[in-house]
Amino acid sequence: MAITTTGRGELLGLSFSPNDNHDGRRHRSLFFLFLSSHPHQSLLLLLCHRQVIITPSNKCGLSSSSTSLTCTALLPPPSSARPRMDMVRNKTLWINDRFNLPWVHSKLPEREPSAFSALQGSGRRVRMERLWQEFFSDPSQWWDNRFTKKSPKYPDFKHKSTLEGLWVDSWLNPSWVKEKMASMALGHVQSGDGLRSRVPGSFRNGDKVSKLCQEGRLKEALHMIELMIQQTTEAPVGAYVCLLKGCSRKKALAEGKQVHALIVQSVLDSNIVLANTLVHMYSKCGSVLDAHKVFSNMPQHNVYSWTAIISAYADSGQGEEAIKLFQQMQETGLAPDKVLFLVVLKACARLAALEQGKQLHSDIIKRGFQSDVIVGSTLVDMYSKCGCTEDARELFNNMSERDVVSWNAMIAGYAQNGLGKEALAMFEEMKQEGMQPNNVTFVLLLKACASLAALEQGKELHCDIINRGFQSDVIVGNTLVDMYAKCGRTEDARELFNNMSERNVVSWNAMIAGYAQNGLSKEALALYEQMKQEGMQPNNVTLVLLLKACASLAALEQGKQLHCDVIKRGFQSDVIVGNTLVDMYAKCGRTEDASELFNNMSERDVISWTVMIAGYAQNGLGKEALSLFDQMQREGTKPNEVTYICVLSACAHSRLVDEGHYVFDSMCKNQGVTPTREHYACMVDLLGRAGCLSDAELFIHKMPIQPDSMVWMTLLGAARNHGHVDIGRRAFNHVVKLEPKNAAPYVLLSNIYAAAGRKDELAKIRNEMKDAGVKNMPGCSWIEVHNQVHAFVEGDATQPQRKEILAELIDWWG
Repeated sequence: MAITTTGRGELLGLSFSPNDNHDGRRHRSLFFLFLSSHPHQSLLLLLCHRQVIITPSNKCGLSSSSTSLTCTALLPPPSSARPRMDMVRNKTLWINDRFNLPWVHSKLPEREPSAFSALQGSGRRVRMERLWQEFFSDPSQWWDNRFTKKSPKYPDFKHKSTLEGLWVDSWLNPSWVKEKMASMALGHVQSGDGLRSRVPGSFRNGDKVSKLCQEGRLKEALHMIELMIQQTTEAPVGAYVCLLKGCSRKKALAEGKQVHALIVQSVLDSNIVLANTLVHMYSKCGSVLDAHKVFSNMPQHNVYSWTAIISAYADSGQGEEAIKLFQQMQETGLAPDKVLFLVVLKACARLAALEQGKQLHSDIIKRGFQSDVIVGSTLVDMYSKCGCTEDARELFNNMSERDVVSWNAMIAGYAQNGLGKEALAMFEEMKQEGMQPNNVTFVLLLKACASLAALEQGKELHCDIINRGFQSDVIVGNTLVDMYAKCGRTEDARELFNNMSERNVVSWNAMIAGYAQNGLSKEALALYEQMKQEGMQPNNVTLVLLLKACASLAALEQGKQLHCDVIKRGFQSDVIVGNTLVDMYAKCGRTEDASELFNNMSERDVISWTVMIAGYAQNGLGKEALSLFDQMQREGTKPNEVTYICVLSACAHSRLVDEGHYVFDSMCKNQGVTPTREHYACMVDLLGRAGCLSDAELFIHKMPIQPDSMVWMTLLGAARNHGHVDIGRRAFNHVVKLEPKNAAPYVLLSNIYAAAGRKDELAKIRNEMKDAGVKNMPGCSWIEVHNQVHAFVEGDATQPQRKEILAELIDWWG
């Protein structure tokens, strides 16, 4: 037997025993027993066992015959996971024992890989180089586990399909790997020694931090990291990541800032993954400025960094800034990935930014993402929200793959653009193609039925929902309640509400809104009392709906009680609730209370100012409305179209003709607001109430847009108030041409003739109405006609006058 050895260690002996397995291949078991000298002269023994398959191709660097065995290398150096044994005291030592003193590793002799391990590793190096080449060609196909893995044994990168692993610090890595990672801004983390056999205490503590974060115990997790730092134990990056994600889920901004401070203290703020997670945490906690500060201070950015900050602005409603940042990222040369395209497309959809959306569509085609079903569905949604339903449908038809989300996007597009019939037709086409709808599909379709007041189609959908087993879905149930209520079937809505197996606050809100929308404000308030009795906590939407119900009833006492509830439940700082409270007090005639509440609001938006101006207008306080309008502009709040309608209405109610003309001209020339038909109707109302009927009629004829029936009805109402027969007749003729089945103009003209004592014309107009079939019009009752008439005159009519007019209507209708 001939033995040749290389490398360190003294060979003490060799034994082998040949045997055959089932397939006849020859195996030899080699037992190497060798000693090495310890620095402290202790005798250490290492026992290693390895089976080597002897093959004719001699792949293992071994040759054999019946009488000799040549070993060209020793085994690789022992793993630190194997013990060293003291032969005298029969004790074992582990190199990486956590109880070892710090100087142990520095005293241990270095062990170089032997020739055998080099020969064995050569093939592994080739394979490792190939894997790294695959990784750098497309990193998106690999999971990045560097900062979340619980042990160094886990791979830093793992292929999503083949599940092959890569370690950043493996001794088998090619020399160019780290340089390539730095150039791609993928960062670097020390993952332990090449064999990755140690599990340091920081990882075990990191596991505890992760568990605490999953349980929502953020303060305890934060305290554990602080203890780790105090004990000079470096906290793993994964622990910080877990804690920051926990803060994001809980929207715990205070704890998130504390974690940020610890990261800075640990000199980890330059870590790109931690910085990206910080940006994400701040954005989820609503602090976009802090997110931008972290982003700006990062030494380098990758596509994930840009995605985090762009998402922060997009989620906070600052879509324009998100689009600008996306453009800045492209200027740096970084290529956006699929996720970033989805974020920016959604921002364009919210802004209805069609041109930017089209540019994104072109970029998506260039980068080959157009065949992705998620990208395609998001593009359909973007075009729909930009009002381009035809483009959305063309894109939908050309999609190579469609799922239920794609169909839902197209159905939602039709519904959002007022094309409820097309949405329902799309559902039929969806079923014909064999695509199964989900709960979202039914929610969208029910909303389309609600907007159309399409009760029959809504009932058919209700049956389909029961057949497919979605009746127990609380979201579907809530939408069904809303659909029946908006179709005027509050009894059916209430029955469905009572029979729901599960109800949440949205369910109660849907039913309360249904009552309020159908003029059943008392029932809405009664339902609120039942809601509290059953222990369901109202939210800000609940209180807004109820305050609107009180406003419509002018129910001041109930409104005050709700105001107390608002304060008790901590909603007084909610700007929407505050706006509704101001509106409620104003509509109850308590403008002083409304003004006091408005002045004490911690936050005011354009709606706040508009509501208060409208309150002054409704109570005939035109000068106060104008004064507040001036204050609004001085404080830097830009009025919108609705604000100008309220200001012009205030001028009309107070007969402030000159001031109204000034506001209208300023709106057109200085503010760049294009007047709508509502603005023109306000000007006609202003002139009509002031008795300038001829000027009002001339103003209508000079309008740059075609006047609609509302404008002419406004003039007709003014003619009725001032008893102007000729202008009233001309305005009547225009209204009848535009709305031949509308009963309101016949009633107003009849009142003009009756007041003027023209019995012949009065009889004639009643005959004309009967000939036109207006009286027998389906769904047109005398009370509805009364409501239509007084929509134009109730601002000045007193309660006795209304009763008198109502009596006349009842008598006239027989």
